[in-house]
Amino acid sequence: MKSLVVVSLALAAATCANITASFARWPDYPGFWVVGNHATKTCEIVTVNPIIDRAVIWFGAGPYKSLDDAKLARSNIRACPKEESGD
Repeated sequence: MKSLVVVSLALAAATCANITASFARWPDYPGFWVVGNHATKTCEIVTVNPIIDRAVIWFGAGPYKSLDDAKLARSNIRACPKEESGD
């Protein structure tokens, strides 16, 4: 009976450790985001989850699974200029 309790507690601890590790990696979700940049007055596609500070980065949309999805989304966001240079 005692060994069953010990095994149950060890299993619970391992599960909690795995959940914690998953949340620690959560901001590193792979993908593409469209962000509005006040400094450059453009909408950019970035590969990291943006921090919206409302001073330089004023909006973010995403994540998108592919660069093509992000480009399509950028073309449909009203705040983004229609003519994009780069990318």
